[in-house]
Amino acid sequence: MSPAIQYDIHVFKTNIDTETDSQIVGEVLNTHEDVMHWSVDLNDVDRVLRIVTCSLHQSDIISLINQQGYQCSELQ
Repeated sequence: MSPAIQYDIHVFKTNIDTETDSQIVGEVLNTHEDVMHWSVDLNDVDRVLRIVTCSLHQSDIISLINQQGYQCSELQ
């Protein structure tokens, strides 16, 4: 029997302000094989991005979002 896969949930503060911004980021996240699920709360003042992954580190995710032209930092 193989061990169960452990998933991590990473939570970030972003400047993803609109549905269009979310779609742009989504194009990258939806096609990334290590992203199991993601969401952005556009109603939250911090535009909270949540990502479920089994292998990506926070720095990897921040780089992915920054490459799309958006700010992303770990939510404390």
